[in-house]
Amino acid sequence: MPLDVRVTGYETFSAFGAGADVLRERVFAGRPAFAPITRFDTAPFRNTYGATYGGPGEAPRQLETVQDCVRGALAAAKLDPADLDPARTAVLIGTQGDFTGLHSFWADRAAGRPGDPAEAHRSFAGSIPEAVAAGLGLTGPRAAFINACVASASAVIHACRMITAGQVDVAVVGGVYLVDEEQFAKFDSGRTFARDGRLRAFAAGRSGMLLGDGAAALVLESPEHALRRGARSLARVPGFGAAADAHHVVQPHPQGAGMGRAITRALASAGLAGEEIGYVNAHGTGTRLNDPAETAALRGAFGTHADRLPVSSTKSTTGHMLEATGAVELVICLMALEEQAVPPTSGYDESDPECDLDCVPNEARTARLERVLSLNAGFGGLNTAIILEQP
Repeated sequence: MPLDVRVTGYETFSAFGAGADVLRERVFAGRPAFAPITRFDTAPFRNTYGATYGGPGEAPRQLETVQDCVRGALAAAKLDPADLDPARTAVLIGTQGDFTGLHSFWADRAAGRPGDPAEAHRSFAGSIPEAVAAGLGLTGPRAAFINACVASASAVIHACRMITAGQVDVAVVGGVYLVDEEQFAKFDSGRTFARDGRLRAFAAGRSGMLLGDGAAALVLESPEHALRRGARSLARVPGFGAAADAHHVVQPHPQGAGMGRAITRALASAGLAGEEIGYVNAHGTGTRLNDPAETAALRGAFGTHADRLPVSSTKSTTGHMLEATGAVELVICLMALEEQAVPPTSGYDESDPECDLDCVPNEARTARLERVLSLNAGFGGLNTAIILEQP
């Protein structure tokens, strides 16, 4: 069945602040958000840097942040929740869950207080899409995607499948991750973080990744539903691919086998040749192993077109937003189509022969873009590829 899913609205939150406009401004200017973290005590850790929101008010919470993004995306799509068919609208969110309740529970137990296990349970992953749906009065399919760095990309893919199969007319999809001490400690203990406080994807001087705050929501609709209500389509999703190579628990396949398969499946599902893709928003984590593997995947999938294909990592400005990264970077791909410009890889110092791609170093570039590709990868060999095209 041919894939034709319309994107009609979106909204984001990032370390730059609330709203898609500030994300667009900073990402396309190549201005990174990395700074010393003050949200929690980083003294026990090797690294002290991340891309965390430092604006007025309290530190953001995952549920409220993604709810704000959902409301903003619906408003951008000119969709009143009251006008949606509650049973034919899906809510699919990539999330690790809000660990606030779990942290409070164990803090209480450590202090000799009983804690509330019911509250700790309610704060875990499944509660976020349930709460979003309940707040909108929606009773259709709801799901939390918790497969790490491909979580929100997987939510988008699942939504496209449901819409194409006629199971739902509309899907509100997205993801959320806010830098927290637990995940920070895990990545720090694995010596994953950049030593110099910059994520220099694909560059010879790269030394690791950095985490970042992120959330995004997108409104996806069937073309019939969008046409019936006179909605303006921002972009189409003509194809996607997903693959797992199970090469290693945390390391990518050296030749990018799974990612290469995800790309070729996305192209095949859209009926496209590689030459018809004008830009790739790469996974681009800035680690020694990921970037050469991703380069190999792109060269394997695109052949000689890889020599002419702009490929950039916007994690070099936003940081790696884990479960939210697929949704936020898909929005950045939408922006690239809207702006007819390719966002840069910030912090790119010198080229690496193992990453011999056109990495759009440090400055955005105007381009005629008809179709773009968003790539994400996760631990365990998970890979996703989603194509967006002009409506």
